[in-house]
Amino acid sequence: MEKRLRIAVQSKGRLYDETMALFAEAGIKLTAVKRTLLVPSRNFPVEFLFLRDDDIPGTVADGTADLGIVGLNEVLEKGSAVDVVKELGFSRCRLSLAIPQHIEYNGLQWFNGRRIATSYPVILRKFLNENGIRADIHVISGSVEIAPGIGLADAIFDIVSSGSTLVSNNLEEVHSVVESQAVLIKGAGVTLSDDKAAILDELLFRFEAVKAAEGRKYILMNVPRQKLDEVLAILPGMKSPTVLPLANADWCSVHSVLDEKMFWQIVSRLKSAGAEGILALDIEKMIL
Repeated sequence: MEKRLRIAVQSKGRLYDETMALFAEAGIKLTAVKRTLLVPSRNFPVEFLFLRDDDIPGTVADGTADLGIVGLNEVLEKGSAVDVVKELGFSRCRLSLAIPQHIEYNGLQWFNGRRIATSYPVILRKFLNENGIRADIHVISGSVEIAPGIGLADAIFDIVSSGSTLVSNNLEEVHSVVESQAVLIKGAGVTLSDDKAAILDELLFRFEAVKAAEGRKYILMNVPRQKLDEVLAILPGMKSPTVLPLANADWCSVHSVLDEKMFWQIVSRLKSAGAEGILALDIEKMIL
């Protein structure tokens, strides 16, 4: 029977969507929809175990799943015996303290003697203890942001992404405690079998190729040979830009990769230096 690497993933929500998008970009296809608990891939030796996010760390720690993809916030809150194999760079958020907008805030000591509502009491208690703050923690699940408005708490400690939910509930973020993102985890100290370790290596290789392509553009341009040195000096290429001859011996074709953040600044300089027919293409994968 074929060895499969079992990966526990969130069954719904933004992290589910972004996790499935990553596997799709890595060329890994499922055989069924997410409502099935255990789903094998039809073209790669992995299977997905769909769970609630807060069940994933424990499921990986006890060996029911070989790996898991979950927010770092859940790993820290549950305290399960797992190791982070790789930070995946998506589903970024932060765990922050927030208070009503009309209150004057004068630093962390404001929280002394206050009631703080949260779904993350372990992380919050650790933070409060480290900062010498004595506060009452009120544990609730879901809709934490409404707690101050109904008199249940003076402040909240919750996940913040864009901050729009806080604003709509007349709250203000005053202190970020944990920066979180999706992480790939395995049982602490666990050594995978040779077969499964090889599958994991291939998986990480594919993830790296997908990640390396993010935010980059492949560009091609025609450059007069007399302007070639000037153009090459502008390009930050991976190692060195590719230069190819054209039918017209006075011209050549130059290919390179640009960071999208600097794309327009660099393209403007290339155009001023004499480059013509500049073509920019999206990069799907990039093997470094």
